[in-house]
Amino acid sequence: MNVSACMSAPAVSVTPTTTVGEAARQMAVHGVGCLAVTEGGALRGIVTDRDIAVRAVAPGLDRDDPVLQVMTTPAVAVGVHDDIHTAYRTFRTSGVRRLPVLDGHRVVGVLTVDDLLMDVFRRVADLLGPVAWSVLEMPPGPADEIGPGARGGGRSPSASRGS
Repeated sequence: MNVSACMSAPAVSVTPTTTVGEAARQMAVHGVGCLAVTEGGALRGIVTDRDIAVRAVAPGLDRDDPVLQVMTTPAVAVGVHDDIHTAYRTFRTSGVRRLPVLDGHRVVGVLTVDDLLMDVFRRVADLLGPVAWSVLEMPPGPADEIGPGARGGGRSPSASRGS
């Protein structure tokens, strides 16, 4: 599976001269925790909510200062056609939580650790779903074999589904 299957697209981007205040506003408007910093269509860096808190607010920078002063550069990125396992390795070795996704030099999306967690949850659900339903459809065993109340207080699975 390619990175493009899990990434959020399109990426929200700003220029290096965008103010810290405007970058924070863009994050709030778009509901994102990072912005790609681009110039002439090329990735220059990334600015995260943490960058703003730690590198701008904490040291007392002005909200009118450019994100160039607080962005992370160079940004660690992955390619849109990279295998998802490449992204897992990149997260593990770089320690970042967000990766801009590039198609050539153009930013086309962002992949986050949360995106990969959702992929893992979907895969586990696909794997365990049929097993879970087969267990739920089995009648409960005798209480003396498994102990009193071990299966939901003696209620059958079909009775607990409606409650």
